[in-house]
Amino acid sequence: MAVPDVAVVGFAEAPNLRAADATTNGVEMLVPLFEQVLDELSMTRHDIGFWCSGSSDYLAGRAFSFIAAIDAIGAVPPINESHVEMDAAWALYEAWVKLRTGEVDTALVYGFGKSSAGDLRRTLALQLDPYSVAPLWPDSVTIAALQARLGLETGMWTEREMAEVSARSLRDGATNPLAQRGHATDADALLAEPTLADPLRAYDCAPITDGASVVVLAAADRARELRRDPAWITGMAHRTESGTLTARDLTRSSSTQDCSKAAGTDGVAVAELHAPFSHQDIVLRRALGLGDAVSVSPSGGALCGNPMFSAGLSRIGHAARHVLDGRAEKVLGHATSGPALQQNLVCVMEGGN
Repeated sequence: MAVPDVAVVGFAEAPNLRAADATTNGVEMLVPLFEQVLDELSMTRHDIGFWCSGSSDYLAGRAFSFIAAIDAIGAVPPINESHVEMDAAWALYEAWVKLRTGEVDTALVYGFGKSSAGDLRRTLALQLDPYSVAPLWPDSVTIAALQARLGLETGMWTEREMAEVSARSLRDGATNPLAQRGHATDADALLAEPTLADPLRAYDCAPITDGASVVVLAAADRARELRRDPAWITGMAHRTESGTLTARDLTRSSSTQDCSKAAGTDGVAVAELHAPFSHQDIVLRRALGLGDAVSVSPSGGALCGNPMFSAGLSRIGHAARHVLDGRAEKVLGHATSGPALQQNLVCVMEGGN
């Protein structure tokens, strides 16, 4: 049996907000997104063959919190559903595999996170080695600052290069109406800002963000029925590295490099990178081998809004839009999870039939 091709056919994203007027189960953010993306495709909830989500019980502060989010879909009729305790980019991977088996021909993937409900920097410390590191409670910004300092001390990047990444993101964020922050600026202005966690300044760090996003996938002829120009997924891979910070080179991302080779990223025109810190943008660009001609995170990226557990899915959605709108032929979306780029996923999409 031939394995069906799979494409992104729809994408919707909620406004990236410092604190959304919503509960931690995400229902208030998800309901309008479902309506928006299904209306655009002239579909109903009953047309979806598989639902898959990404979220975190740690962030919500209670067990099985994702079950409450299913209220956004409705209790009747029963649905074919799954969940990952990760960014929803990994839920998209699961849905992609499901579609490739031929069991269903449509899937809706969603992710959500209300980071403002707790102490995010402390919550993320729970991802660390539970025996020797987590008991010290190093927060997520401190871990990233150690990574940034290592790169500076070894000559892998400079503070100016980091500031240039932040300035580019803020300028691009100003053109994205859903971004949390964005304005005209330059590296000199950002370098004059005080440090937040040496050597990181506030604009080197993604803001705490509440948000959600949705991607619709379809297989083969169903994709062509829904979109004249679907964004075909021509390569997707994810890899993980050691959870022990001293067991890997933090100035490089070998897992992203392996994903790049497996997914086939040569020739992409647009790359949406999930880089929550400015120096991580540099690490990822080098791992992916992106040249100066590639447009990097034109949405503004995670530095302009980083809703936990949907920001990676949003990078895939933003990249896909360039194909769906006919602005690019080949693009990639990247997602990360874990401390200091521990886990990475790359999704390559192309136009044409």
